[in-house]
Amino acid sequence: MKRVIVTGGAGLIGSHLCRKLLEQGYDVVCVDNFYTGSKHNIADIVKNPYFELITHDVEESLMINASMIYNLACPASPVHYQKDPVKTVRTSVFGAINMLELAKKSNAKILQASTSEVYGDPAVHPQPESYWGNVNPVGLRSCYDEGKRCAETLFFDYWRQYGVKIKVARIFNTYGPGMSVDDGRVISNFILQALRNEDITIYGDGSQTRCFCFVDDMVDALIKFMDLGDEITGPVNVGDICEISMKELAQKIISISGSKSGIKYLPLPENDPQRRKPDISLIEDLVSWKPVTPLDVGLEETIKYFKEIQS
Repeated sequence: MKRVIVTGGAGLIGSHLCRKLLEQGYDVVCVDNFYTGSKHNIADIVKNPYFELITHDVEESLMINASMIYNLACPASPVHYQKDPVKTVRTSVFGAINMLELAKKSNAKILQASTSEVYGDPAVHPQPESYWGNVNPVGLRSCYDEGKRCAETLFFDYWRQYGVKIKVARIFNTYGPGMSVDDGRVISNFILQALRNEDITIYGDGSQTRCFCFVDDMVDALIKFMDLGDEITGPVNVGDICEISMKELAQKIISISGSKSGIKYLPLPENDPQRRKPDISLIEDLVSWKPVTPLDVGLEETIKYFKEIQS
């Protein structure tokens, strides 16, 4: 069977993943409740005869056979996952259980889209997979951080107890065409403010750093990781390693977009990490993967996308 289920398939990464899997000859079932996903993201493939869309919430069980499952369903930006924190936890935990049960019954291989947020505000830099993290279990971000940590626990318990074939990928900051206008992420915020010639809002003094991976590179890594033998479970970090400060990022977006925006500084939110950078040596060794899209090129593509959807 060459049927693949992608939960959260109408989101940023999910929609690009669906498209790539179709190109590789798979029958793709996109499962999404459109809580944060967008039908616009899959409009170009929805009529493909090898693509099926199921509107469904992974909090509820799903009965459909497949050989592989990519579990990407969960709000991933602070604005969205803090809007209904209880639902965020339910999506992470019940969603993981339901998809793992489906994998167990179908004898399917399943990949969990985990997150760099499992490291919290890291005391180790860059973050290797062996680092257990520095997470506040009762903060505003905890619904996402701890929900994803619990999902990882469930995946490894299903692997140990039931022999389910699992992969766990810890995804770091990802961007590109298909980002939501209202997701509150730094790149979408900065681009939209720049295109409107509004002051770009930076939280804190702008010295905090991130690494941004273009979505095509991320999808390439997830597919290569999934294609590895069943004995390789992860977790593995997936992300870019080119670190940039928020102030430098704002200036770069202003320059590329030709904006007249200035910069405005606001207080830093609770538990916002000062630095985040993945150690990707493990996935480099496993599948010879590294991101290939320079930030300037990826930003140009993303700015072009936002110009088109705003016009």
